[in-house]
Amino acid sequence: MTNDLQLSWTLDGSGWAICRIADGSSEHQEIVSYCTDALADLLHGVAGLYGTIAVQRFSFDLEPAEARWVLRSSGPDVGIAIYRFPDMSTSFDVPDREGTPFWASTQTRALLGHVVMEAAQSVLRLHGEDGYLAKWVQHPFPVAALQDLRRLHLQHDGCEREHDVAFP
Repeated sequence: MTNDLQLSWTLDGSGWAICRIADGSSEHQEIVSYCTDALADLLHGVAGLYGTIAVQRFSFDLEPAEARWVLRSSGPDVGIAIYRFPDMSTSFDVPDREGTPFWASTQTRALLGHVVMEAAQSVLRLHGEDGYLAKWVQHPFPVAALQDLRRLHLQHDGCEREHDVAFP
């Protein structure tokens, strides 16, 4: 575990985003399509780690490939694994092990929750809800998902990092 996790979500053109995740030893970057509500899926997946289901899965459409994120919680830690499948339209029922592993790391849930929340808040600060919808096109900014993750993170993680107090 590196305790040096970074995540960024950058809107790029109309209907595309660059998702970059890195720890102290490696990084992974994908160009994500608006065919799914990708940022909301990321927020919901991480928020799901605060419940009773130990494994959370969500996918990003890379047109046509799929980037499947698998988050496995074990105590305070989360194993993060990203697998790639050649065609999102045919990989729905394909087991994780049949994908190509692209990136993996183990981090604390507190750190993962924090960096995902911060990345989403950064997008909202930069674009606002209207600007996000204008660029992402298919889906509005996932305000409720961000608020839910923020509430869970602050309530359960005892995070000592700085938090954006201006966020509603």
